Amino acid sequence: MPPLPSMPPPAAAKPAVNAIGLGKTDYKGLESTLCNGCGHDAISASIIEACYEYGIQPEKLIKLSGIGCSSKSPAYFLNRSHAFNTLHGRMPSVATGALMANHLVNAVAVSGDGDTGSIGLSQFKNVVRRNVEMVYIIENNGVRPDQGTVLGDRRPGSGVEAPARPERDAAD
Repeated sequence: MPPLPSMPPPAAAKPAVNAIGLGKTDYKGLESTLCNGCGHDAISASIIEACYEYGIQPEKLIKLSGIGCSSKSPAYFLNRSHAFNTLHGRMPSVATGALMANHLVNAVAVSGDGDTGSIGLSQFKNVVRRNVEMVYIIENNGVRPDQGTVLGDRRPGSGVEAPARPERDAAD
């Protein structure tokens, strides 16, 4: 019986890179510490995917955020980019100043529903009125100040009752 023909060894798989030669890992950030299922991680993953697909140079992008859960989000994408965490509700003004100071960078601004829709509403309106060129993402996690009580505040004496969680109560 004749010997079987030998197969050439498989070619080493090249890592997938985008148009500017970066891999998807070049667009990632720190490992997330946010609550599972809150939606912020899905937004960060979408930003990573979009920047990778469009070949955006991470060093040419600035990330800005306000205060709250959304303020952590910029740590989870584009670790090679500059980031600035601002005072509560003041991120739009800082973004405007940064983009006026350096018009060669692009900006991704991440804000929460309370940060934009409450204390920062006038700042947000001015960014819209001035037509500042940036991506402004409002992450609505349903946590907004309500007469001095934050709905996410579940400490005893906060005046807010935690929602019933039958799956956890059954496990106890």
